[in-house]
Amino acid sequence: MSASPSLGNNTFDSNRAVGRIALAIGVTAGMSRRSRVHEAGSLRVRFPRSERPDTLDAVIVNTAGGMTGGDRFDIDIAVGAGARLSLTTAAAEKIYRSLGPDTEIGVKLVVGRDGALAWLPQETILFDQVRLRRTIDVELERGASLLLAEAIVFGRSAMGETVAQGRLFDRWRVRIDGGLAFAETIHLDGMIAQCLAQPASAAGGVAVATIVKIPGGDKDIAAVRAMTDNLAGAAGVSAWNGLAVARLVAADGAVLRRDLVTVLTALDAAPLPRLWLN
Repeated sequence: MSASPSLGNNTFDSNRAVGRIALAIGVTAGMSRRSRVHEAGSLRVRFPRSERPDTLDAVIVNTAGGMTGGDRFDIDIAVGAGARLSLTTAAAEKIYRSLGPDTEIGVKLVVGRDGALAWLPQETILFDQVRLRRTIDVELERGASLLLAEAIVFGRSAMGETVAQGRLFDRWRVRIDGGLAFAETIHLDGMIAQCLAQPASAAGGVAVATIVKIPGGDKDIAAVRAMTDNLAGAAGVSAWNGLAVARLVAADGAVLRRDLVTVLTALDAAPLPRLWLN
């Protein structure tokens, strides 16, 4: 006997991965310390020993092992005045094909006055027929510092995978003292491989990354451009209104990872999370 449609839908919904992290960091006795940690569902956060005494290191772990259609993750990070946090993920996040509903990721980052946040997750790997909707909202108080790097890989080239079709909606908003400082939205829907093949998009590359540094300026532009001969892929960098933005395109995820480490080092992001260098 076959299951009824309503029973099938209920079973599908109950198997969806849902996770949330709410993490607050403050300063205690001159050190950056956890003031609040909330974990729910498939997400966990761990705190390895930091190489810098003034900075707290954190690692996000997805115990579900990946995401697919109908999954929802929310990450809320609050860095208090004067505190410093460097955050990465335990592994690359894999977003698998969807049978219909979107995979949703919501990230909210708040940094208080004179605080510093390095948001350095490992790459997000998309599979064919993916449907991903992600939003990243950042609120900085005046004097706060931000280093935000996100990499997306469209299929694992080493395994012969491609992303021919799918949907990616990726919206970023960065505000300083309530004023909009940086905004962009990427929307790919349909024949993704054909879009990436176009010279004006990725010229056949299947791995891309964006880095936002605040404060940033001409010094950062010069540092990245001085390293371009060491890059296997393509890179561009610009600066305006006190922020710097670098963009990278590469033939595959491995090349992108090496180039990303090179550019982040040029932007004085060292030491990078140990997990990046394994």
